[in-house]
Amino acid sequence: MVAVFIIVVGSMFIRIPTGGEPQAFNMLLPGIAILFVLGVVLITLTVKKKVVGKLKTFLLLTGASSMGLLVFVVLHNIISGLFGIEEPVFFILAIPVCPLGFLVGAAGTIVLTVKNKTGTPAKTS
Repeated sequence: MVAVFIIVVGSMFIRIPTGGEPQAFNMLLPGIAILFVLGVVLITLTVKKKVVGKLKTFLLLTGASSMGLLVFVVLHNIISGLFGIEEPVFFILAIPVCPLGFLVGAAGTIVLTVKNKTGTPAKTS
């Protein structure tokens, strides 16, 4: 999921001039679609496996942020197309907020996972 996120963010911000359409843009829409599906899977597995505590919060944040990217891009384009105005709210949610939420969720998940593996041993009774 992190690799797909890096491809999507790279496609949004890296422009390779080739005389026409930037080549990096060709990876944006399929990457966002894959990220959306992975977000749905992550949220579904998090709820089904009954994860608790901070780990659940970080996993849900990661999944919701990856799903929100596609949702907010589509909403921005629909509103801009229907009303003929440049709509800033969904654009701001899609471009800076969702990637930041993904980074916080993924980093928190990694930190908690590493901490639990190398932390205190499991209690036995």
